[in-house]
Amino acid sequence: MFIQPWDAALDEAEWGTWIAEGHDFGLLAVNGLPGHAPTTVPTHFVPDGNRLLIHLARPNPVWEPIQNDPNVTFTVLGDYAFVPGTWRAGPGTEPTDGVPTSYYAAVQFTCRARVVDEPAAKAALLRRQLAHFQPDGDHAPVEVGQAPYGRMLPGIRGLVLEVSEVRAKFKYDDHKPVYHGAAGADRLTAGGMGSAGATARQQRRRLDRVGPWKP
Repeated sequence: MFIQPWDAALDEAEWGTWIAEGHDFGLLAVNGLPGHAPTTVPTHFVPDGNRLLIHLARPNPVWEPIQNDPNVTFTVLGDYAFVPGTWRAGPGTEPTDGVPTSYYAAVQFTCRARVVDEPAAKAALLRRQLAHFQPDGDHAPVEVGQAPYGRMLPGIRGLVLEVSEVRAKFKYDDHKPVYHGAAGADRLTAGGMGSAGATARQQRRRLDRVGPWKP
């Protein structure tokens, strides 16, 4: 992932907070077997310290490639919008001469994958995931040999991704004048389509922290 200096995360807390705000769905990319393309899997995950916790169905095609090469990438993407060129034309420039772009936030984790097959360990991983996604506890106990989840455990495998590097990008035109960013956020809010509102909030948040860009 290419990151311009003005698009980089301001600190670790910025991307960590963004993940914690509910960005818990991403794309697992696994190196392909010799002669094959990489395998990718969209999936929910749970951050757990310096690890990401995942479980996938046993028939999933990722297992053999992971056994061959456990080095994987996990990417989380959100708060995105297409920005028309007419919004980005500078002073004295014809609006139709403006260059369009994309706004988005992305966090990319470089990891080493470890497969979890032991039943009690898989149950513990599932309990950790359910505590994240159903914190009210409105689910049956997840225990080996106990219905309903116990009989389903053989059909899944757990995956623990040990994070070795994090690269985060918040691409919201921070290098342009503050008035430009503020106007863009207003237009996104007025549009109200898709994730435009979330994108505008990210742009305003970055404006508040960055202000005028200084190399």
